[in-house]
Amino acid sequence: MNIVLWIVQIVLALLFLFAGASKFIMSAEQMAEAGGPDAVQLPMWFVHIIGACEILGALGLVVPWATGVKRGLTPLAAGLLIVIMIGAVVVSAMASIHMAIFPAVVGLLLVFVAVYRSRQLR
Repeated sequence: MNIVLWIVQIVLALLFLFAGASKFIMSAEQMAEAGGPDAVQLPMWFVHIIGACEILGALGLVVPWATGVKRGLTPLAAGLLIVIMIGAVVVSAMASIHMAIFPAVVGLLLVFVAVYRSRQLR
């Protein structure tokens, strides 16, 4: 189970690093274009805050558990990223229900990490 958890954590961390970094690299016009005509437009300051949270959450998914320092931060990071993914599901569903499937799956993977890593802390 530990190997599966590590694989899921690393894949999720890479996903959130990419997503968070892209929110700083792409312009508002590029994001609007990538989202399509039905996408909900959020203010850039909010997008940047979400991007920073995603980058910090990605680090929190891997670094504490890998180093053994403050291991409780890994399930906490997963839990806080779940909150972001709930928002992503809602915003994506406003455009199209099909767009909400990917963030929902990512959220479920985060639940898996949060539950099993917090169990290992006990």
